Amino acid sequence: QLQLVESGGGSVQPGGSLTLSCTASGATSRNFPHFAIAWFRQAPGKEREGVSCIGSKGGRTNYTDSVKGRFTVSRDNDKNTVYLQMNNLKPDDTGVYYCAASSCVWAKDLRTITGDFWGQGTQVTVSS
Repeated sequence: QLQLVESGGGSVQPGGSLTLSCTASGATSRNFPHFAIAWFRQAPGKEREGVSCIGSKGGRTNYTDSVKGRFTVSRDNDKNTVYLQMNNLKPDDTGVYYCAASSCVWAKDLRTITGDFWGQGTQVTVSS
């Protein structure tokens, strides 16, 4: 079990940057270091899809092609937090971003992964 809370969303212009955080809270936070965590996003009118993943110890990461070279996922297990650094943001990056526990580290296509213990999401809007 995990209780995850996302934060850090906002509105930026194309080319801008944001850093999202996903923090485990409550009594379940002691389980956090045992889970790989994925970031998902849901664009308006589209299905939710995975965009990045990090293993339980942070040693392995995985990204969908559209964000490679622009997004960086990291984690600090002492703080029970996973981060998503997003640079050179594009209008297509607009959506609600969620984090969840996921068996995603070795996935060949992050767009099809599933998750458990979803947070409430944080809105990212990229617009000029």
